[in-house]
Amino acid sequence: MNTFNKEERLCSRKLIDLLFKDGSSFLLYPFRVSYLLADAPFKFPAQVVINVSKKRYKRAVDRNLIKRRCREAYRLQKQIQLYPFLSGQEELLLLSVQFVGKKIYEYSFFEKKLAAVFMRLISALDTGHKGIEAGDGAH
Repeated sequence: MNTFNKEERLCSRKLIDLLFKDGSSFLLYPFRVSYLLADAPFKFPAQVVINVSKKRYKRAVDRNLIKRRCREAYRLQKQIQLYPFLSGQEELLLLSVQFVGKKIYEYSFFEKKLAAVFMRLISALDTGHKGIEAGDGAH
């Protein structure tokens, strides 16, 4: 299931606004990651939007190359790290991966850094949920 379907892309303007308004974020160079668990109907456990700054990379071919490398790394890594963790969740993970690097890196660099992003994201979601569950039980 190493695919990247239309349903896995975050296209809904409403959900994107919600992600950037209420979501949490962290920086793990060369990526800035915003994430939010939302109560929304879903076919896949996560929806992602990948963007590259037009201000930093003026030429569309450069932006497209970075997005292609990032999408490919995401497509291969999600099955290994992200989806097994999200399989127990009833909520949809909204994810924004913004490339903030200053140069165009090789694909192997993208793969390694996205794996690190997933590790940090999983630990952030894991600690966040335990805190919420503990808070709910105390009342």
